[in-house]
Amino acid sequence: MNHDTNSSQDTANQSTQNTTQQTEAASNTAQRAYSIVLYGATSFVGQITAHYLAKFLTEQQADNANQSKPISWALAGRDQQKLETLQTEINRLQQAQGTKIDKVDIIMANSDDQASLDAMTKQTQVVISTVGPYLKYGEPLIKSCAENGTDYVDLTGEAIFIKDMLDKYQQTAKQSGARIINSCGFDSIPSDLGVYFTQQHAEAKFGQACQSINMRVKAAKGGLSGGTIASMATIFEEVGQDKARRKQVANPYLLNDDKDAPSVRQDNVGKPEYDSEHKRWLAPFVMASINTRIVHRSNQLLSYQYGHDFKYDEAMWMQDGIKGKLMSYGLSAGLLGFATAMMFKPSRELLSKHVLPKSGSGPSKSEQDEGFFDIRFFGKTSNSDTISTKVTGDRDPGYGSTSRMLAQSALCLAQDISKEEVEGGFWTPASAMGDKLLERLEKHAGLSFDVIDS
Repeated sequence: MNHDTNSSQDTANQSTQNTTQQTEAASNTAQRAYSIVLYGATSFVGQITAHYLAKFLTEQQADNANQSKPISWALAGRDQQKLETLQTEINRLQQAQGTKIDKVDIIMANSDDQASLDAMTKQTQVVISTVGPYLKYGEPLIKSCAENGTDYVDLTGEAIFIKDMLDKYQQTAKQSGARIINSCGFDSIPSDLGVYFTQQHAEAKFGQACQSINMRVKAAKGGLSGGTIASMATIFEEVGQDKARRKQVANPYLLNDDKDAPSVRQDNVGKPEYDSEHKRWLAPFVMASINTRIVHRSNQLLSYQYGHDFKYDEAMWMQDGIKGKLMSYGLSAGLLGFATAMMFKPSRELLSKHVLPKSGSGPSKSEQDEGFFDIRFFGKTSNSDTISTKVTGDRDPGYGSTSRMLAQSALCLAQDISKEEVEGGFWTPASAMGDKLLERLEKHAGLSFDVIDS
């Protein structure tokens, strides 16, 4: 009996200690020099994000002329010359608007220098990271943020990286108050918030969540950058070398870390299929392997609001008829060939050197502006009630739209969600930011969330 009493007291003391640590962390981060630091600012997507942030913050300041304290932010990375060039561009852009925003600073930091990362993360409330492949370069920054109570967003599509970091730093982040939110770009905000939006409307309309949702990419236009290719190459290299990694990648609940994780079998469109309901051919969607894992983790973190038997899959829509069939088979064969080639070192190096985009390259400004995406969600409840929704974006998905989603995610953490509302730990966009991020994306990032049936 004595032992039980002592154990209960120890638990209570630990809970009080954790609460005190988080309160102190919230107070400390609020006093930091910067609201946001953009790490990897001179990368391809980093530069797009920097320009978007500068434009958005100057416009926000102009709209709120009496705002007492404008957002203070900084550019960070390892190449001083490139940072200074970008700094000059950003300061000129901000000054042209005639606002009170301070000149943007630069911070020197490098993923192989832990002390430089700690010095950076101790100065800011939120870090945006565009430095990938995250499996190669991402851990030191996650470690620094988790230890220093600094919020963090990135655009990784590497599910096994998130799993590794979750296993290593979840408790540290909980104790320090750091909110770590991965996959805040096209991987995986449209999928994650698209499901969240669909389920909210299903609950309102039918009084229950959808038991299953199928996501279909109706249309998308945009190019791939060298950074995206480098991340994919890193994943395939890991999977090709390690059987345990292959098992991880195949697990739809890889990111569910609770003891009561679901076990229902998940469908996976891995080869050409015909969708008789919508009269279209289907092909595999290359980003389904990360998006589906994020959606299932959101379900866990939202206390399984979608249900323990919730099923979710993603695929690309092709046309009906022989043309659609040929496109579906062609795309499926191409993806299989690419994945196979990337798993073996000689063919991977050959593709990287002579075929694929180089790191630091990507779609042109006009290609970004002319890009778009339109993805559909088809939900069905256990009572066979159905709902259809769509998420659209008005820029190229991988860069024009992704940079906006990433920036607004960081701003949402910095401005809209206190550490008392959402405590430290590894979260997903939907579970941590939900309605507040959805509203920001519709207002400021060119995304639209709509119900498309009556």
